[in-house]
Amino acid sequence: MDVLIASFPKNKFEEVRVQVKEFKGYDLLDLRVYTALKDGEEKIPTGKGLSLNVSHFQELKRAVLEAERVLKENHLIDE
Repeated sequence: MDVLIASFPKNKFEEVRVQVKEFKGYDLLDLRVYTALKDGEEKIPTGKGLSLNVSHFQELKRAVLEAERVLKENHLIDE
């Protein structure tokens, strides 16, 4: 299963993609930086990222929600 969930710009040349992928029989949640090739159209994955077994999704979700709380508490993002 390869499903693109979201992508958003990191900077002028790179984007972050959130995907569910299968690798060697394991279902993985992949958060990876993609960079533009010289022609600027196609983007390729870089080594910058995180792939984790989907069994760890709930732990990641809790961590992201806690990060959101801390960011709001410190007025680093809007509520």
